[in-house]
Amino acid sequence: MRFYFLLLTSYRLLLASKLTIRHGSIYGFGSFYKIALIQKKIFCSHSRMPKYQVKIGIIGGSGLDDPNKPIFSYRSETKRENATNEFGIPSSNLYHGTISGVDVVLLSRHGSGHIINPSNINYRANIEALKLAGCTHILASIACGSLTESIGRGQLVIPDSFLDRTIKRHSTFFDGTSNKYSGVCHMPMEPAFDPRTSKVLLQAAKDLCLEVREGATVVAIEGPRFSSKAESNAFRVWGGHLINMTICPEVYLAKEAGLLYAAIAMATDYDCWKEYEENVNAGDVLVVFQQNISNVTDLFIRTIELIGIENWDQDINNLQELIKSSNVSRNVSC
Repeated sequence: MRFYFLLLTSYRLLLASKLTIRHGSIYGFGSFYKIALIQKKIFCSHSRMPKYQVKIGIIGGSGLDDPNKPIFSYRSETKRENATNEFGIPSSNLYHGTISGVDVVLLSRHGSGHIINPSNINYRANIEALKLAGCTHILASIACGSLTESIGRGQLVIPDSFLDRTIKRHSTFFDGTSNKYSGVCHMPMEPAFDPRTSKVLLQAAKDLCLEVREGATVVAIEGPRFSSKAESNAFRVWGGHLINMTICPEVYLAKEAGLLYAAIAMATDYDCWKEYEENVNAGDVLVVFQQNISNVTDLFIRTIELIGIENWDQDINNLQELIKSSNVSRNVSC
């Protein structure tokens, strides 16, 4: 398609030049020069190759992390031991493949068989493993409890902020233990999730006629226990819309690593704040998630297709510059 576009514009330029020479008094040399400049800009904009090749890391949570039922046909597998990095061993093997010609890598957040509880997930090793695999983006799925009447069971939500109540997890790459992530980096967390990638998620939902809520604050709790009723009501007063155990520190570690991160959240319950509703339990969470997992799968596939046709150079460069400018240590490269 690009070849034929360039061919057509070149023909138009040639025709314009002939008319200019033949009818100089009508078109004039100035008009010809302007046409030439326009065609040059069009040619350059369409012939410029992206600096970064898009590769999307998929972090699957409950229900989207079964390697025996992947959302794509993977062509290779990296054993988790071989994906070990300076922060440790990632939660699972890495499954490499393509969706609509876009390179993707799947990682199971809780490990194969959901064997790692939220507090014990090595979030830094997971993010670093995807970065070393060449990922530019991360799409994550999370199961959540709803903290508001307006978000019902099975509702899909694209979060845009968080309240972090976790206490036992490594919360930064820049803790003085890594030469790669050296210095003191005060990373801004607004926006917490990459806005453009989140917008693509929303567009994908519209393309599929899926009802998806745009924008929500996720409260991240330590777990593995669920909240008390008093805690649940307190989080509602604070402005929380959803509650989850894994979004933090995953979202801000991805930003520190220079990866464009967006998530799709599925509400599976009402935690324990709502009167005359069943209190949350793990079994019901998995049932609701499994009932709606096909929507999440379809949404990720369409989102990956849309991400793959766009140029992300500026977004990646902007994030890298933000990381550098947020590092207050002198003569340090982030």
